[in-house]
Amino acid sequence: MSKIPKVSPLTIDKLNANVVNAKYAVRGRLAIRAEQLKATLAEGSSTLPFSKVINANIGNPQQLDQKPITFYRQVLSIVEYPQLLEKPEASIIYKADAIARAKKIISNVGSVGAYSNAQGIQIIRDSVASFIEKRDGFPADPHSIFLTSGASSAVTMLLNAQATGNKAGFLIPIPQYPLYSATLTLMGASAVQYHLDEAKSWATNVDEISQIVNKAKLEGIDLKTIVVINPGNPTGTVLPEENIRGIIDIAAQHEIVIIADEVYQENVYLGEFISFKKVLRKMQQEFPGKYDTVELASLHSTSKGMIGECGHRGGYMELVGFNKEVVDTIYKLAAIQLCANVPGQVAVELMVNPPVKGDASYEEFTREYSHIFNTLKHRSSVLYKAFESMEGVSCQAPEGAMYLFPQITLPKKAIEEAQRLNEVPDEFYCLQLLEETGICVIPGSGFGQKDGTWHFRTTFLAPVDDYAAALTKFHQRFMDKYRD
Repeated sequence: MSKIPKVSPLTIDKLNANVVNAKYAVRGRLAIRAEQLKATLAEGSSTLPFSKVINANIGNPQQLDQKPITFYRQVLSIVEYPQLLEKPEASIIYKADAIARAKKIISNVGSVGAYSNAQGIQIIRDSVASFIEKRDGFPADPHSIFLTSGASSAVTMLLNAQATGNKAGFLIPIPQYPLYSATLTLMGASAVQYHLDEAKSWATNVDEISQIVNKAKLEGIDLKTIVVINPGNPTGTVLPEENIRGIIDIAAQHEIVIIADEVYQENVYLGEFISFKKVLRKMQQEFPGKYDTVELASLHSTSKGMIGECGHRGGYMELVGFNKEVVDTIYKLAAIQLCANVPGQVAVELMVNPPVKGDASYEEFTREYSHIFNTLKHRSSVLYKAFESMEGVSCQAPEGAMYLFPQITLPKKAIEEAQRLNEVPDEFYCLQLLEETGICVIPGSGFGQKDGTWHFRTTFLAPVDDYAAALTKFHQRFMDKYRD
């Protein structure tokens, strides 16, 4: 007698609707399909029109050809396995300053396999405060710094602490990194969109934001926070000080918290990165009393910059201007998570406190760091020039971060074919690109874009010459196939 298969009682209609409705395009449909194609290639199949998949969908440097920086990995390997120092070869393999740094960390931290303080290891928070003070020229308080498992963990805590229901509003830029919209969906809060100006290198429009704020208030939205990503993701823009001042003005006028997502602050190829903290302190000096109540949370991460240690999940946030009860509540959220990933906390220490001139690792570190920076800058330029040469494509010059966000003028026939297949037109384009070339990019619809425009986001982390050539050839075939 055959057994009747049991039917699982848990179905999607019984799940949290907010979880079901959340969307995260960076690891969504395109990324899943890319992994399927990788598996096909790994099985030895020769049926695909390409020999490898290029994951240009996510800023994950070491997934491609970026090598870890030696000093970081030497220290991390010792703190993970201190017994290495008992080996006679240790002094040959490891630089003296890497050994000294690892010993200092071990003496203060103990085993990285143990939980740390929920707010993060004290000596590392001290290093972060010193880094911020050196960067901005203004003091930083280690007690206002939280070490986090990447910047994403900080975002979750900050939004969760303020998500008081569906009338809680959070101003997010469009286009935006979809972590923000997805997290707000999970929390049942409202994303209030403000558009960046593509024609002006994706600058913020302070007048438009003011109008949006006033409109939201009339609709009964309790605006909590404005999110600013600088340098921009997916846009790659670097905000000038004028834009930052405008955002701070709005925050002060409407009592809105600023979340400054500054994880790409080392990735600046054109212009200058200026932190929100620095501008706020300057404005407080210039206009005594006017900006004293501004609340600012600034985020940084070991996943980006030249360190590129995404898998170690290190990050920090600095809270400025928050009252003690709020900080204590955020501490409680950190405590519920027990602590940030401890090797990630060590990676933060290395990021903010690298070798200096005179250290044994300094020359090697500087050479490796400069190579990564110059490679990224070169690849951004090559890819930008390729987009500029393509029919119906426009793109803002790469200023920072790891991405380009070109706009595509799709032929009418392509849009009609996408609609016939019940596809979003830019996703239709990106799917064909993936199937024909193995290049995985993310459609602009996954980040938000002005109605009637189509974009896609690509990293420039991959070796770019073959990549740019393959993309250019595909685009021409696509345009010819669907030409009006």
